[in-house]
Amino acid sequence: MKIEGKGKMLKIFIGESDKWHGESLHHVVLKKAKELGLAGATIIRGIEGFGANSRIHTAWTEVLSQDLPIVIEIIDKEERINEFIKVIDPMITEGLIVIMHDVEIIKYAKSKQ
Repeated sequence: MKIEGKGKMLKIFIGESDKWHGESLHHVVLKKAKELGLAGATIIRGIEGFGANSRIHTAWTEVLSQDLPIVIEIIDKEERINEFIKVIDPMITEGLIVIMHDVEIIKYAKSKQ
């Protein structure tokens, strides 16, 4: 069975060392997305990047960086993404970037028989 429709993709750009109440921010955001029943989320660890402070974060050093870039991608309907943003807003601090764009969702699911 194939389910199709319009939705939003939320992308949150953070650093690996970003925390929320002592826990990794990316893990907290993922758990909150799951708890709220959003359609899907993925955390991607980057190998190199820079953000608001223009400092390059890279794994290409003798000792691996402890602050590699992390991208959290979350997909769902626009209304649900907007509600989720309200929930995570206190977690997002200066220097972090959040973007949202339109997507066409095609979901393959088991047929109900």
